[in-house]
Amino acid sequence: MSVASLRRSRTGETPALRVSFEFFPPKSDEMEEALWGSIKRLEPLSPDFVSVTYGAGGSTRERTHATVARIVNETTLKPAAHLTCVSATRDEVREVVRDYWAAGVRHIVALRGDPAGGLGAAYAPTPGGYGDTAELVADIRAIGDFEISVSAYPERHPESPSLAADIDTLKRKVEAGATRAITQFFFDNEHYLRYLDHVRAAGIDIPIVPGIVPVQNFRQTAGFAKRTGASVPAWLAGRFDGLDDDPATRKLVAAAVAAEQVLDLVDRGVVDFHFYTMNKADLVYAICHLLGLRPAMQQAAA
Repeated sequence: MSVASLRRSRTGETPALRVSFEFFPPKSDEMEEALWGSIKRLEPLSPDFVSVTYGAGGSTRERTHATVARIVNETTLKPAAHLTCVSATRDEVREVVRDYWAAGVRHIVALRGDPAGGLGAAYAPTPGGYGDTAELVADIRAIGDFEISVSAYPERHPESPSLAADIDTLKRKVEAGATRAITQFFFDNEHYLRYLDHVRAAGIDIPIVPGIVPVQNFRQTAGFAKRTGASVPAWLAGRFDGLDDDPATRKLVAAAVAAEQVLDLVDRGVVDFHFYTMNKADLVYAICHLLGLRPAMQQAAA
């Protein structure tokens, strides 16, 4: 399909888009209620998959497993379970992978994970664990015929010495068996498009799905972007200027900004998008509505 055939018509119609949503496991009863409210709100949009994040530490992992199991048993959604290399041996991770396969999970998001000392600390492999994500991907591939997503960084991973080194890392993950890459969020589409050119020039042909973060809270998002190496353009700061104490207007602006970003990418031939929901469905649902996505029942009745 050509880029030209993907462009919106003058009536504002968009091509068929594929979306996926990321959630994080709850840490309290209140957060669990919010999570499942968000999942039920977004489920009718029939996403390609939903991913559930995974942190270091036993209790966090158990919450991830419980959330993924409940998605399998109580929804029509296809879950993608996050796995990291941090604070676990190879044998422990292999057991988790086999448990996921037995539970019917067929998609894993394989990540190195943040160092045990937090962002900015040096990564040190767990004794008996994985040295990097490529090793984790190879083990997952050896256990089952999983779909395996990995991370990609349009503005370079903050620990990578260069973009070339970063792309070499991605290439190793693909050679180990990765089938899709999901990018760190970004706000300037040119970063993604230039990165995609570099990736394709390196012979990497798997889908590189742009990660989109609706700005629920500008200050928090800007702070997280700084820690992860994602730039925040001045124009974006200007959009949210003066709205710290005006959440209603902030939500409207956030929906418009995210929809504008995605529609620009659609105009450039992109049809797959991964939304970092922060377990808040209303803003993501509004953005998807602006993009032309409708609940499955509503589409069937049309």
